[in-house]
Amino acid sequence: MQNATAKQLDIGMDYLRRILLAPIYDVAKETDLNFLSRLSKEHGNQIYLKREDQQPVHSFKLRGAYNRLASLNSERKARGVVAASAGNHAQGVALSAQKLGIKATIVMPITTPDIKAQSVSRLGAEVKLVGKSFNEANTAAIEMAKQSGAVFIPPFDDKDVIAGQGTLGKELLQQLPDMDVVFVPVGGGGLLAGVATYLKQLKPTIKIVGVEAEDSACLTAALAEGKPVDLPQVGLFADGVAVKRIGEETFPLIRAFCDQVITVSNDEICGAIKEIFEHTRVIAEPAGALSLAGCIRYTQTSNGNQKLAAILSGANMNFHTLRYVSERCELAEKKEAVLSVTIPEEKGSFKKFCQIIGGKVITEFNYRFSHNEKANIFVGVKLNDGEAELEELTSNLKKHYPVSDFTDNELAKLHVRYMVGGQSPVELSERVFQFEFPEYPGALEKFLETLGEDWNITLFHYRNHGSAIGQVLAGFDVPETEQLDFFRHLKALGYSFKEETSNPAFRQFL
Repeated sequence: MQNATAKQLDIGMDYLRRILLAPIYDVAKETDLNFLSRLSKEHGNQIYLKREDQQPVHSFKLRGAYNRLASLNSERKARGVVAASAGNHAQGVALSAQKLGIKATIVMPITTPDIKAQSVSRLGAEVKLVGKSFNEANTAAIEMAKQSGAVFIPPFDDKDVIAGQGTLGKELLQQLPDMDVVFVPVGGGGLLAGVATYLKQLKPTIKIVGVEAEDSACLTAALAEGKPVDLPQVGLFADGVAVKRIGEETFPLIRAFCDQVITVSNDEICGAIKEIFEHTRVIAEPAGALSLAGCIRYTQTSNGNQKLAAILSGANMNFHTLRYVSERCELAEKKEAVLSVTIPEEKGSFKKFCQIIGGKVITEFNYRFSHNEKANIFVGVKLNDGEAELEELTSNLKKHYPVSDFTDNELAKLHVRYMVGGQSPVELSERVFQFEFPEYPGALEKFLETLGEDWNITLFHYRNHGSAIGQVLAGFDVPETEQLDFFRHLKALGYSFKEETSNPAFRQFL
């Protein structure tokens, strides 16, 4: 991000030595770098994918975990190790401990899918489920290490962990020495710090781009403030990078050696998951596809004809998350549009609408009778030519009907498309909110209990996406005289919420 100082260059040289001496190949492997031919042709660049899904635990995290454990002396190894993780770091520590004959305890949130907890247990580590979030599990792990005398193994903010992750940069430079840009996913910053520090020592002309999920952009926030800061909340779709605060050790390295940071949406991540699958038949986890999503975003404004390398950082996908991914990837690639169209409430209206859109494939059609003269329909349409075709379609429809484009309306995509049923016939003082809460057995019941019964619920939609977070859309009948008390109650609940009363998707359909 800035020219490195002499002190930073000295630190960089120290990391270069650590990376070159890291003994990670006792357990990790050098992974392939695949050329993505179709994607390269589509985006006018040579795009390569670094395949960390090929590691024994299907994630780059093994590199840093093994390097940290291998650095322990015999006395500290005998004490055992403790780590907190909801997934990839846990498996990296567990396999490393197994290889080195060290007792390992992994603290995981109770929201962790069974498949991930079972994977860690199979590697010989003891699993303890504590808390509803990573932060709670991490606090418990640190306390457990203090009480037992075991060594705490942090997921990213540690010199040996950073150096272990930096070995990925060493492989990249060997495999593609003339690369122009490398895209690195960012959570706590361990991988970006290690890769950027290594590459900038040996070939400063390589551009280093960090890629963050827009709902957990802790590096972007830190750069704006000039120091690590806490995000008020993070989205959990890309749970592997859902970190509230960039690392204290990683941030100075990133600020010195990283050139640019890009943030991408969940839809763009879903699109990248699909691209990876179509090229490799591998199903990347959301955090694993993050850097390719950033790479695709970068090509939209770059000059083209560059050699670009993106890191597939992990492939430990929770199977049930695939439902959400499949629904969203077409929207990310601009291959589907979601529209609200108001048509006359009369015989033949649906048929005429289909005729006007000119034989395009309709992917979704939602309607319910609610008015004698007009009907609001919620419709999905398949696109072949992206935004240009969408603009032509909406322009043509507007000659006949009122039209709203909801393709980028999160409320419409996440809730309304499953709820189209007409507006309430009863006059209400209605306020509508989206809520997020940790997902675990009984979580919805607990959420409703916490919500209380002081205000009548007028609308409710919840859908389990198999992720660590539950999402609810709820409406309440709140008289004007009670609104202050109502908002005090909401803030006291402790859940993340956002008001959607003015959202046009809610206004038109619900």
